[in-house]
Amino acid sequence: MLNMFEVNETNKMIEQEKLDVRTITLGISLLDCSDSDLDAVNEKIYHKITTTAKNLVAVGREIERDFGIPIVNKRISVTPIAMVGAAACKSPEDYVTIAKTLDRAAHEVGVNFIGGYSALVSKGMTDADERLIRSIPQALAVTERVCSSVNVGSTKTGINMDAVKLMGEIVLATAEATKESDSLGCAKLVVFCNAPDDNPFMAGAFHGVTEAESIINVGVSGPGVVKTAIETARGKDFEVLCETIKKTAFKITRVGQLVAQEASRRLNIPFGIIDLSLAPTPAVGDSVAEILEEIGLERVGAPGTTAALAMLNDQVKKGGVMASSYVGGLSGAFIPVSEDQGMIDAVSMGALTIEKLEAMTCVCSVGLDMIAIPGDTPSTTIAGIIADEAAIGMINQKTTAVRLIPVIGKTIGDTVEFGGLLGYAPVMPVNPYSCEKFVTRGGRIPAPIHSFKN
Repeated sequence: MLNMFEVNETNKMIEQEKLDVRTITLGISLLDCSDSDLDAVNEKIYHKITTTAKNLVAVGREIERDFGIPIVNKRISVTPIAMVGAAACKSPEDYVTIAKTLDRAAHEVGVNFIGGYSALVSKGMTDADERLIRSIPQALAVTERVCSSVNVGSTKTGINMDAVKLMGEIVLATAEATKESDSLGCAKLVVFCNAPDDNPFMAGAFHGVTEAESIINVGVSGPGVVKTAIETARGKDFEVLCETIKKTAFKITRVGQLVAQEASRRLNIPFGIIDLSLAPTPAVGDSVAEILEEIGLERVGAPGTTAALAMLNDQVKKGGVMASSYVGGLSGAFIPVSEDQGMIDAVSMGALTIEKLEAMTCVCSVGLDMIAIPGDTPSTTIAGIIADEAAIGMINQKTTAVRLIPVIGKTIGDTVEFGGLLGYAPVMPVNPYSCEKFVTRGGRIPAPIHSFKN
């Protein structure tokens, strides 16, 4: 049973070490909003979201006030829209009308993002899936709060290379469609392998078809808390270091558990999962890179970085699982470049490259995240990077993702400002050699042998 003593124990973490609940995400099923009439679909979607989520922001603020725990974001995730709009949407433009409806509903209830403008195509694409995917550049250009994701692979099904090739084109088209804002639309678009149904973090959140009618998922974060804790273990062996991280993760997760249960009770909506993810921000002292450097690296990217990240990720998960029976989502350490000052510094001085980041994604919680690349990068190169990440996820039975931002008009050495939690990033070089013949073969890379477990 959670109690106020546990919250009081974390006061120092909240006040001095930037502990926060990063998001309360309300998942809403829109399966019952399907209709053959597009106007009816939009009307049903708007009504259901604004009715179900009408008290979400107010309840989040009440919990902040009552417990003194910062809740940075209040968000919504919905059923993948490719499914919801399948019967009514006969063109990509039809799907854009739904994106506008989602954006209008998000504004109405006051959330900062709504996720689920999504398609799940790990084995193949329906006509509806393809229409939604082709609508993404326009949808993200004409909306403010809509986030989009596409799952192109899984350990059970393999990698849909037709979808991978298409997503390379879509990422570049989204960059072009939002070039007036430094291609910011790409910051709201993520390509997954093994996407989880219950992830509360954007841009990849959607309400999976295995979920209940509505659900509360909470993401909690505290890189600064972990860094401060492991400062006490300087010079100690790995046993002491690991125990320190695990105990700290336990305490952080308990705070998230309290917030999740309170939100569930006050909204009368079932509690789903806690996602304990060390999600950095551009603020000084809120960096995963600084944790890795405190562990013993001169700079993140140095030899030993992948091993240090693997250890950190594992201990965070172990601490979280001890604290809650319902740990889910992504849970672990995120390594988004633009959102982590330590990562930005490492890139700027040449310590960290895309290739090293790719190696790190084998053991972190997501993948290549919030990386600015030159705006003239070919779509096939982007597709090749997506394929590499999907292969890591497929073979290792883990979630991987790609959120690349080809910034139109910018090149290597330039810096791009995204603002807020999205931060800023130096434009990173990509391998100049072509993979066009590989990504244009078409078809599907088969599932690995260890996927056969029936």
